[in-house]
Amino acid sequence: MLLPEDVPLIELNVAIKDKYYANSHSLVIKDMEFMVAPGEFVAIVGPSGCGKTTLLNMISGLEDSSGQAINCNNQSVHHSNNQHIGYIFQQPRLMPWLTVNENVQLVLSPPQYKQIDGLLEQVGLAGKGDYFPHQLSGGMQRRVSIARSFAISPELLLLDEPFNSLDAPTASRLRLLLLELWRHRGTTMILVTHDLQEAIYMADRILFVSDSPSTIIHQVAVDLPRPRSESGSQELAWHAQLMAKYPNILAGSLD
Repeated sequence: MLLPEDVPLIELNVAIKDKYYANSHSLVIKDMEFMVAPGEFVAIVGPSGCGKTTLLNMISGLEDSSGQAINCNNQSVHHSNNQHIGYIFQQPRLMPWLTVNENVQLVLSPPQYKQIDGLLEQVGLAGKGDYFPHQLSGGMQRRVSIARSFAISPELLLLDEPFNSLDAPTASRLRLLLLELWRHRGTTMILVTHDLQEAIYMADRILFVSDSPSTIIHQVAVDLPRPRSESGSQELAWHAQLMAKYPNILAGSLD
């Protein structure tokens, strides 16, 4: 991976002893520890409802993480002003009354607005800055959310099943776009997904988590050369070998 010299690199360390849902006695995450190296692309795979989104929300600061240790470059991620965290949600979360330009401007200061045209061109939306979200397809709306996330030059980018509900060709194009942006910018990335093939295609390393209360049950480096194919023979063989060894791993169990 090529890393531009001016891109700040970030290392993430997470140690969650116990996380309960708000106003509940339900334990959602227990004894979860992992590290993400600077510029690394890590995928987190686990069954639905196991707390993957809660984990991302804790890292981003959207969910309370009191009593837990979530550090970027040895500083608490929530007590440092120099860490830039981007978040691409399951839905684009665009303001329908704002244009594409205005939606991206939400995360920028006025002197930075001049970079928006270049960002939109990078994500294939050149000339669409004055469009409103309802004038765009679902895939185009996701492109706007990707542009908005990269507009702040994030040191850490969190992705919560960002290709969910898209048709296969659109999802494939957006995965490729995201990989190209990651390769050129060197951002540390965490992708939450239930799609193992997607994780194999995109990630350097995969963390598998159990059902709730979730913990890491297995992790493995994806030792396949880049660029990869979404359904190439090497990727499919890697997938088949892993599933043969751990047939219940996608259900959150090594048994």
